[in-house]
Amino acid sequence: MRFSRLSVSLILGALFFVASNSRAGEVETRNAQAAVFASDDFNPPHLEVAAESAYLCSIIGNPNSYEIGAEFITGRLRWGVNRNDGSLFRGYNQVYLLAMAEPIFRGPENRYFGISAGFRHVFIRPGWRIEPYASGGVGLGFIDSTDEFRGGQGEDFTFNILTAAGFDYRLDDHWKINAGILYQHLSNAGLTDPNPSLNLLGPQVGATFSF
Repeated sequence: MRFSRLSVSLILGALFFVASNSRAGEVETRNAQAAVFASDDFNPPHLEVAAESAYLCSIIGNPNSYEIGAEFITGRLRWGVNRNDGSLFRGYNQVYLLAMAEPIFRGPENRYFGISAGFRHVFIRPGWRIEPYASGGVGLGFIDSTDEFRGGQGEDFTFNILTAAGFDYRLDDHWKINAGILYQHLSNAGLTDPNPSLNLLGPQVGATFSF
C-alpha cells in the first residue's frame, strides 16, 4: 500500500511539473509572437512603387464642367521615421516622384501629361492594417491648349499642384491597396491673360508594391 501511494504521488508530481512547464512555454510563445507582431507592425518600407487612378471633376474657377481621368505611376522613398507611441504623427515620411497621364473626357482640351514631386506622411497605429496617409506636391506638364472655347487653357505649358488624403490597407509585407480623395490644380501661373485655371476633385484608388 505504501509503495502504491508513493507511486501515485510521484506520478501526480511529474504531471504537475509537465503541465507547469507547458503553460510557461505557451506564455513564452505568445510573448514571442506578440514581439514579432509588434516588430512587423512598424517596419516601414525603404522604397515603394504605386499605380493609381482617379476620376476628377472641376469644382470652382472655370466655366467648363471638366471631367478628367488621372493615371499615376509613383516612386516613393522613405525619409524619416517617428516611433513615438504617444505622437499623433507616429509613422514615417516619404518623398515621391510621379508621372501622370490624364485623358480629358469633358472640356475644351483632350489630354494632359506631367510630373510632380512632393512629400507624403503615413500614420501607423499599433496593430492596424489600415494606414492613413496625407500627401502634397507640385510639378509641371503640358496640355493641348485651345482658345477656341471660353475657359480653355491659355497655353500648353502648365504647372500642377496635387494634394491627397486617404488610407492604405496592408495585405502583406509587400502589397497594399489604397483609396482616398485627390485635389489637383492646373494653372500657367499667369503666363497668359486670361489664365483660366482648373481646380479638380475626385476619388482615387491604387495598389502599391513595397521593397
